[in-house]
Amino acid sequence: MYQEEKTFTLRFSLEAQFPDDYEGDDDEYAWVRAWEARLKPEMVKAVFESLRRAPHWTVHSRNRGKSPEDEIEVVLERNFAEPHPFSN
Repeated sequence: MYQEEKTFTLRFSLEAQFPDDYEGDDDEYAWVRAWEARLKPEMVKAVFESLRRAPHWTVHSRNRGKSPEDEIEVVLERNFAEPHPFSN
């Protein structure tokens, strides 16, 4: 089977600023834990929900050896080898 691929990157860079008298690590990265616990799961869920509404496409995640804290690869597939009646 012949297969073509295209990569699109949507990168999130998390940053936190602290006052000049901050001693470093005082918050024990609470701002990162907030991202991991609430914001990232909501964002990932919204992305998958949106992509699953696209006709004739399937979506799943793929792990290429990186930690899911650092990378989530979202794979969209469209199989042209299978017939899709009444499709454009």
